[in-house]
Amino acid sequence: MPELQSNRRLDQPLLGRRRFEVDPDGFARISERVARFLGTGRFLAIQSVIVVFWIALNLIAWQIRWDPYPFILLNLAFSTQAAYAAPLILLAQNRQDDRDRIALDEDRRRAERTKADTEYLARELAALRIAVGEVATRDYLRGELERLTATVQAALDGQPSARDRTRRTGRQSTGD
Repeated sequence: MPELQSNRRLDQPLLGRRRFEVDPDGFARISERVARFLGTGRFLAIQSVIVVFWIALNLIAWQIRWDPYPFILLNLAFSTQAAYAAPLILLAQNRQDDRDRIALDEDRRRAERTKADTEYLARELAALRIAVGEVATRDYLRGELERLTATVQAALDGQPSARDRTRRTGRQSTGD
């Protein structure tokens, strides 16, 4: 029975010495770029030029015809392209769905925070309205200042104010 190396620990995995590790996110990013390119007009134009060149070369150049009329090799190339393009497009769609799901969750959380903030502000505004109802308003203060001004003006003129007249009249009527 062979003995274990003294520097190797059995409770820790090997650090990629024997395995080929692929970054799944990196592969997904590359496949997403390829899928985006497959959906562009540039790709369709390049593919159309290649197909026309392929067919023209196989029809005109009799000596180097590597793919005669039914163009089996061209059909095989299209089939291979479709076999790779479909999974790449699905992978790109799955990544987009993941991004959309994350964005939707963030939007939902933001909407909940906004709603909570709005409700808090509505409660604070209601409390302020109640508190303002108990405070002297500008119209009330203006009326009191006008009455005070009239009283002071009457006192300076030597005439009893309307308030004093009311008080005297009220006292005399109660005294009788």
